[in-house]
Amino acid sequence: MLFSQLKTGDKAKVIKLTGGKEFRKRVSEMGLVKGAVFRIKTIAPLGDPIEIEIKGYKLSIRKSEATNILVEKINYK
Repeated sequence: MLFSQLKTGDKAKVIKLTGGKEFRKRVSEMGLVKGAVFRIKTIAPLGDPIEIEIKGYKLSIRKSEATNILVEKINYK
């Protein structure tokens, strides 16, 4: 599943980063590495950007960038 397909409140784990080397390096430095778990906090009214909570901090990702991040949705109660 693509990161960009998640909805507010969803929790997911990063499976794979696609896209260019510069993109992969930049998001990796922000904590979005394979195996990292995060939660969607809010999605802007027009769908861009997407705010997530990862490793105790909030991070905003552009929707165009989110299409380069493959995730596995985590079901929790």
